[in-house]
Order: sequence, then structure tokens, then C-alpha cells
Amino acid sequence: MIASMFRAAALLGAFALAGCNGSSIDDIAPKSPRSDYAVSSRLSTLASTRGMARTSPIMVRIFKEENTLEVWKQKTDGRYGLITTYQMCRWSGKLGPKFTEGDRQAPEGFYTITPGQMNPNSKFYLAFNMGYPNAFDRANGRSGANLMVHGSCSSSGCYSMTDGQMQEIYALGRDAFAGGQRQFQVQAFPFRMTAANMARYRDDPNFEFWKMLKEGYDRFEVSRVPPKVDVCGKQYVFNRGLTADGKPVAACGPQSAPQVADSAYQSYQASYASAYDQAARQSNMPAPRASIQGVKEAVVVADWSKKRSRGERVTMQPPSMRADGTVVATGAMGRIDSEVGRRQAAKDAKIAEEKRIAEEKKAAEEQAKAELAAKQEAIKQAQLDAARAKAEAAEQQKLAKAEAAARQKATKGDRVAGHAGDKKPALAEAAPAAEKPATTAETAREDVATAAEQKPSGILGAAKSGVKKIKNLFGG
Repeated sequence: MIASMFRAAALLGAFALAGCNGSSIDDIAPKSPRSDYAVSSRLSTLASTRGMARTSPIMVRIFKEENTLEVWKQKTDGRYGLITTYQMCRWSGKLGPKFTEGDRQAPEGFYTITPGQMNPNSKFYLAFNMGYPNAFDRANGRSGANLMVHGSCSSSGCYSMTDGQMQEIYALGRDAFAGGQRQFQVQAFPFRMTAANMARYRDDPNFEFWKMLKEGYDRFEVSRVPPKVDVCGKQYVFNRGLTADGKPVAACGPQSAPQVADSAYQSYQASYASAYDQAARQSNMPAPRASIQGVKEAVVVADWSKKRSRGERVTMQPPSMRADGTVVATGAMGRIDSEVGRRQAAKDAKIAEEKRIAEEKKAAEEQAKAELAAKQEAIKQAQLDAARAKAEAAEQQKLAKAEAAARQKATKGDRVAGHAGDKKPALAEAAPAAEKPATTAETAREDVATAAEQKPSGILGAAKSGVKKIKNLFGG
């Protein structure tokens, strides 16, 4: 029964196997000296001992967190076995899917590779195009192109291997196509989708997407046959679109796995649920790795990529977004080392020089304007000072004249008063001769004393005062 189950499950991959209608792999994918590499004797021996023909179909699985690429190969019983595992040189971005052109994310999901996607003349040594965006990506409005698995150990949105690793991977794919496989499946996951890992990432914003991928992961784990992948309602669906005997039906139809295989899957899920609950209760799980915070972070990184591709100065590493939406940009500033970057550097230098000249010219004009205003202000102040000095001189002259006139008037008054004083003794001496009473003489003396204290102003005043005094003296 078990053998029957696996033979039935193998029908799900039937459409991935076919002849090339008389065409060889050389007619479908181009050749180069690099692509002529023969699979190593180690792998050939391993394949033979595991019941795998040199040209039997392959499947690839990628795990970001574990930094691992696996190649699986079909055995004589129709199931797939692991033939080799590679540590990836590097992969781009964070855990999580690719959303938009320029977000530097390596894709996650299920992709199919045809001979036409193999590139033996890649600038990254050898490569195959993953076929992003696939039907799921397009249904969800995701964009991007030319996402590869390639050599050269560098990545900007791809999965990168060493050249030696890529030689073997390319040769395994080439031989499978030569054996009649029309396309092989690449399954790209954020991590091995075990109960423990799913519990670790249960609070991640990408968790629902990963749960969807996990069904395809689980179906392969159970059957060891690549699941048939379709898209229904913007969701991945697995093992639909075929009846149990291999007849095509609608992609959104019921599950098409044989009953025995489906029972094995349900048993697997029951074990997983128990393990997940247990893992979720643990408090000492390793901390999850950083993942992309959805479309918002993808847009931020894509904007950085556009500026970088134009040769603008940007941070050497792309910005990142925290769970609270805060954008963090770290690292030194710089520009891409390319012809575009050098042209932009020259352009920026020219703009900076023009700006410097304009600023210096503006500063010189402002300084000249300030100096002219200061000069005009100095002239105005000098004129005001001259006018003030002239007015003060005129006032001093006026005061001097007034003082001189006052002194002259005072001198004349003193002269008149002096003449009146000379006559007082003679009048006083005449008083006894007139034989006036003593009281009269005393009264006269008092009047003279009073008159002496009062300083008449002017000649007329002095004369009047003198006449009055004489009248008083003689009783007139």
C-alpha cells in the first residue's frame, strides 16, 4: 500500500516531466565552457548508491535563516532524496517575502525553473532565474525582476553561492533537463518550518504568509514529492488542479492528493500542533531574526535603492524599519562605485562649485551693500554733527553778547549810584544848621540807609531815588 501511495503521489509531478519533442537541452538553454562542468564523482557515486539516475529530476529548497540550499533528486521509487546541501555564500535582505522592485529582498515562495531560465554566461559566473514574480506575486501586486540563484558570492536581492557550488547546482539542473524534466521546483523558505521555529515567529508580521508556505513545506515532508502549486484567491494552494489519476481540474478545486497520502498529512499536522503548543509555552527560545516590516519598509528600501542606482550619496547599508514604524539609517555615507556613481559625483561636485560661487558672489554683494550703507550713514552723521556744532557755536555767541550787554548795563548803573552817594554827606552836614529836630535827622538817615540798600536800575531810577531822598531830608 505504501508503494502504491507514493506512485500515486508521483502523478502530481507528472506535468513537470516530459520529453523535449526531439530537442536537446542544448537547443533550449545556451551553452558555455562553464556549463560543461561534469557533476563531481562524489555526487555521482552518492546518487548511484541512493537509487538516483544521473539525469533524474531535481528539486531545490532554500532556507534563509539556516543559510542553506538543498538539492533533492528523484529516486527510482518516485520519491525524492537529498543528494547535497550547500551553505549559501549570502542572501539579500531580511526574512520575509519580496514586495517591490528595489527592496533588496530575496524571494520566498514556490518557483519553477525552465531550461530557458538557465544562464551559463551570467556576469555572476553561472545562474538561473527564479522566475519572480510568479502567479502568486503578480496576484498580490508585487514587482521586481531578474532574481537569481548565482555564483560570485555577492547579492542584491538574490541567493548567492560560490562559483564551485554553482557549478555543481547548474550541472545537476542541466542533467535533469537532459533527462526530460521540463521544469524543476525551487521552494524558498524563511527558515525550516518546524513547530519550534513557527512558535518563535508567531508574532512576526509575516507569520500568516509563512503559515501558507508551511502547507507546501509539510506536504513535501510527508510525501517526499514536490507538491503541485497553484494560486487561488491570491493564495498558494497545493495539490489541486489534478484528480488522483492525473486528470486536470480547476486550480481552486478540492485537494487532489490520494487518500492515503492525505491521511499521512493529517497525522503529520496533529503531531505538529502538539509540538507547536509545547514550544509556544517555552520561555528560553532563541530570539527571532529581523524580518521585513511589510510593504512600508519595502518602499523605504526601494527609495534608497533608486537613489543609490542614480549615484547619489546614501548610507552604505540600506535603511531598516523597526516594529513601531521607526526608520533607522546607519553607517557611513557614500555612493556606488560605478560609472553612474562617478558621473553623479562629478555632477554633484559641479553643483557644489556653482553653489559656492553663487554664495560667495551673494556675500560680496551683501558686504558691498553694507559698506555703502555704512558710508552713507557716516556722511549723514557727520552732517548732523556739523550742524549741531554750528548751532552750539551760535548759541554760545548769543550768550556771550547777552552777558557783555548785561555787564555794560550793570557798569552804568553802578556809576549813577556812585554819584548819588557823594552828595549824602553834604546834606547830612546841613541838617544841624537848619536846626531841625533830632527825630527828623534820624528819619532822614534811615531813609538814606534804606535807599542805599535798594539799588535803582538805570539812570532815571537813580535820579528819582536821589530826588526823593533830598525831599525827605529837607522835609519836603
